[in-house]
Order: sequence, then C-alpha cells, then structure tokens
Amino acid sequence: MDPDFLSWVLQPPTPSSSRPDADYAALRRLLLRRKPSSALQHRMEWRCTGRGYVAYRNFLLRRIDGGAASSSAHSTPSNSGRWAPSPAHAALSEADSWSSIRDWRSNSGPLTGNISISSKQSDPERHVRFAEPAYSFVGMHCIFDDCKATVTILKFGRASSDLLAYGASDGSLTVCQVSDPPSVLKKLIGHSKDITDFDFSSNNQYIASCSMDKTMRVWEISKGTCIRVVYGVSSQLCICFHPVNNNLLLVGNANREINAINFSTGRIVSKLTFDDAVTALDIDHTGQLIFAGDAQGCIYTVSVNSHTGSLSRTHKNKSNKTKSPVTTIQYRTFSLVARCPVLLSCVQNGNLFFFSIATDSKGYLTLICSLKLASPVQTIRASFCPLLSLEKGEFIVTGSEDANVYFYDLARPKNSCVNKLQGHGSSVIGVAWNHGENLLASSDSDGTVIVWKRAKN
Repeated sequence: MDPDFLSWVLQPPTPSSSRPDADYAALRRLLLRRKPSSALQHRMEWRCTGRGYVAYRNFLLRRIDGGAASSSAHSTPSNSGRWAPSPAHAALSEADSWSSIRDWRSNSGPLTGNISISSKQSDPERHVRFAEPAYSFVGMHCIFDDCKATVTILKFGRASSDLLAYGASDGSLTVCQVSDPPSVLKKLIGHSKDITDFDFSSNNQYIASCSMDKTMRVWEISKGTCIRVVYGVSSQLCICFHPVNNNLLLVGNANREINAINFSTGRIVSKLTFDDAVTALDIDHTGQLIFAGDAQGCIYTVSVNSHTGSLSRTHKNKSNKTKSPVTTIQYRTFSLVARCPVLLSCVQNGNLFFFSIATDSKGYLTLICSLKLASPVQTIRASFCPLLSLEKGEFIVTGSEDANVYFYDLARPKNSCVNKLQGHGSSVIGVAWNHGENLLASSDSDGTVIVWKRAKN
C-alpha cells in the first residue's frame, strides 16, 4: 500500500477539531485523498482571506456556471413562443460581496419574534448584498410576446413543468407549452374585461377563470372552448379548484363573498359574506381550510366541508394596518423557518407578510415577519421560492415596477435581497414557478412573458 495514502487514513484528529471522532477524521482524509486533480487544483487557486465554507462553495459553483453559460446553444422556432437570444442577454445580476457571510450566519436561524424589514425599491439600482446561488439562473429559456395587453396573472399547470397559461387585461387567456419548441397551444377568448385570476383542474384538462366582467368561465383546454359561464352581480376577483373535491370551485368577488360553485352544474351551493371585497384566496392541501384576503388587507381563515361545500369563518387577522388590498395569498405545507405550515401575503402597498399556521387551532395565523417594499401603482404579485435543503431561510420572489424580478430572504433582517433578474422592459406584474422548480415565469405590463431557466447547482 502507498505509505502516503496510509498516513492520510491513520492520521489522528487534532485536539482542536470540532469533530474528535476518529472514524470521521479517517473518512474525511480518505475522501480528500481521492479528490480528482481538478478539484485539488481549484482548492489551490482559492484564496481564503478569512472567508468561510459558503464562499468557497460559491467560488466553485461560479466556475461551473461560467462554463455552462458559455456553451449554451441558440434556437429560433417559428412559433410565437421563441427562444431568448443568449443567456448573456438576460442581464442577470448577482452580488460579489461575500464579506457579509457572518451576518448571514447570525441571522439564518429560526425567528421567534415579529421582524419588519424595510427596502427602498424606488432606487434605480438596488445593491444585492448576498447572492444565493440556489436562486441563480443561466438565462432566459423562452419568451412569449404575442399578447399586446398587460399580463395580469400567470400560472403553470398542476404537477406540470411544461404547461403555462397567462391572462391579460384585454380578457384573453393564453395556454402554451414551454418545452422544445415553445409554442402557444390555445387562445381562449370570451371575457370582455381584465382576467383577475384562473386555476387549473387537478388533471389539467380544464381551466376556471374569473374576470372584471362579472363572469366566471370554465374552459376545456384541448378544444379551446368555453363549456360553462356563471354570471355574477359584481367583479369576480379570485378563484381556485378544491384540491380534494375537484367538482367544487371557490370564487371570491367584489360583493364581499366567497361562493362555492358546483363545477358540473354551475350552481352556487354555499356562500359566505365578509367585511369587504375578497381579492385573493388559497386553500390548504387537505381542502379543509381556505385563506382569503380582502380589500382592507385583512386575512380570513375559513373552514370548508369537502363534500357539501359549506363554508364557515374561524379567524380574522388584521396584521396589515394600512387597509390596502391583498394581491397574493399563497399556502405552503412546510417551512424551514417556522417548522409548520405557513402563509405568504402580498399587499398592494408593497408589504409582504409571512405567517405560521396553527392547524390544531383551525388555521389561526401568527405573524412571523414582514418585508416593506416601495408602494407600487400596479397590482404586483409574489410567490414562495423552492425550499432549500442546506440553507435555513424563507425565500420569496416578487415583481416590481422597476422592471426587475427580485428574490428576498424573509429570515434575513438585513440585506434581505439575495438576487434579481433583469430582462423586462416594463413593470413586472406576475411570477410563477413550474412543478419541477427549474423554470420561473414572469410577466410585465407590456404583455411579455419571460420563462427563466434556473441553474443546476
């Protein structure tokens, strides 16, 4: 046996080691010995200068990403969906300041109190203090620019990484695929005013949409036809399918109601009245709790019977003191910060709220932290980011009126902006992740939809 190799395996751990386990030390030295020559060369090129493991990991990832970005190919399909010219044209911006790693470590633990974070989004160029490599992107995957009106909302299909739909202020609803080659599948025409919300059925065969024209429509995607219209007395503002009983539709309107509608018949089976217009809603994975936001910034927890569709209010949260409409309500089953189900709320005035959900108390909400951005004029939406396995944090992505897409870590009181994407030419309105969490779609007020491809870190 090679004496040098044997010395690596049998070398005892140093007394100052944080892991004095002899087996651990031997295994570590064995793995270090068997590192490829390229990795050892990178280690020799690395200059520590007081930086930690995360900075070294990002140093290696940058070398990998740099090689991958330079080898990307070009393609131009004839469909209305088109490839972006080059990842370099995406103008991605990440920070180089790794000196804040100590602040990041000290602020990455679980939050026990309410934290308010302030950020001036009106600055022309916001400095990203810490770039999270897990949310770096190699460029634009494809672009859809066939719509000439503001794209008010966009979503990927359920459990789908390829099916994307977006609604616009001219009443059109477009369904497209983002795979090779990207193309528009169907153009659903029927609404006469702004599309306010839509949702896919569990099998992605149908789309239910609502609009400012006071109607709710059900579309069969394969045929591109409207199979049902439900007329209301006020603007229909938000809609979602019940996750357990897909024959049940939940619709919030400007008449201060949530209506439970039978999908097959179009009849209202139950309704519940609130204090103001219901502007956003989401439902938990069990189908037992609805979370709804109104035009005054309040968030309600509503119990729903999956079989009968009966609704009953359980809690009301008034964390937003500014009485600004809620634009986004999003439920997540688990959070690394709260260690329980959580809720994200985005408000018209630029406030983002992050709540923990007490499932044993019928969905009681507790505010964990909040983030204050600049007050936008348009309705800007936000979304949770994919969970990370190595970092402790709660990352969200949101549009902005400075034409950028921003990523924030709600668990970091200082320097919460971790990355941004540049490529839109006007205010970014909506954002959405696909099921595989490798693509992010964003829309703007000029009608452009950009699908960004996430880096494989």
